[in-house]
Amino acid sequence: MGMTVDLQTLERRLTGIEDREAIRELIASYGPLADSGDAEGVASLWREDGSYEVHGFGTASGRDALAGFITSESHRGLMADGCAHLLGPVTIALNGDTATACGHSVVFRHAGDGFEAYRVSANRWTLAKADGTWRVTHRENALLDGDAAARALLVGRR
Repeated sequence: MGMTVDLQTLERRLTGIEDREAIRELIASYGPLADSGDAEGVASLWREDGSYEVHGFGTASGRDALAGFITSESHRGLMADGCAHLLGPVTIALNGDTATACGHSVVFRHAGDGFEAYRVSANRWTLAKADGTWRVTHRENALLDGDAAARALLVGRR
């Protein structure tokens, strides 16, 4: 017995898969861009009016400010020591041309003969698709140091 699925249903399912994959690719690209010091590349992941809120460091709004996170003295020092930003996997909730992704990030820093976890955080990404391309509208990052608000980022609540 065959299963019949109409073309519109298949198209909707395929679009959802493609959107999720594009969002995962966008989030995965953050780490290599940040670790290589590509400030413009990092900023291009966001919409022009996007923002990035890092608890304990402040909020950057707009691409120039976002690039400034990467060119900052603290980030350059981290790169000079040797670092790796690892993100994901993420859960993704799609709602048409907007989405929310939740997951972890770990920043490793070279220390002595090896690496140590420097920052382990919860992340919530809010994204929007325009002209077929997903961009970040807001990212919130908070240390998983026992704070309930940070844990809430992982399930999209606040």
